[in-house]
Amino acid sequence: MSGHLDYEINKELGECYLFMGELDKAEEYYKKAVSSNGIHPDPYIGLATVAVQRGELASAMTMYEKAHKIEPTDKSLSGIALIRMENGEQENAYSMFVEAIKMNPENMVALFSLIRLGHELERVNEIIPFLKGYLEIDPAKHEVRYSLAGCLACVEQKDAAREQLEKILEMDPENEAAKEMLEHLQT
Repeated sequence: MSGHLDYEINKELGECYLFMGELDKAEEYYKKAVSSNGIHPDPYIGLATVAVQRGELASAMTMYEKAHKIEPTDKSLSGIALIRMENGEQENAYSMFVEAIKMNPENMVALFSLIRLGHELERVNEIIPFLKGYLEIDPAKHEVRYSLAGCLACVEQKDAAREQLEKILEMDPENEAAKEMLEHLQT
């Protein structure tokens, strides 16, 4: 039993140090977590995060892929996709982010990356349903609704865009970004 307890403690400590920005300590505890119980994806995701923050993308990719082999999660998918996006593999990253969102519609990294790629790859139409899906879960997330309005405006659905902006302003009358886009759409 102690193996699993060690694993949990080391993983928690890794997360704690990562949160505080102490990368060396975080790495040390994630490595201990890996060696105490090598069948969980989490410490590999942790090590990948450490590597990303150090700018070591190749090593991050290796860690994400290890995590992914143990158990594909939306975190490993969006991690690998982020690095592919950095490496200019837009199409490939796009489809991995879509997979991640299908596993977890609330994955913000995947969602905002899809918004960016949707614009770059001129596939704005395709990402609109993912934004709507997210808002069904968390309707008060104004950044997502604002992005949805932007996407709708891009594909010439100005009335639908206006409707989304008005919803933001109902909940948050002082939202400057929404006011500006609404004015822009009136002209």
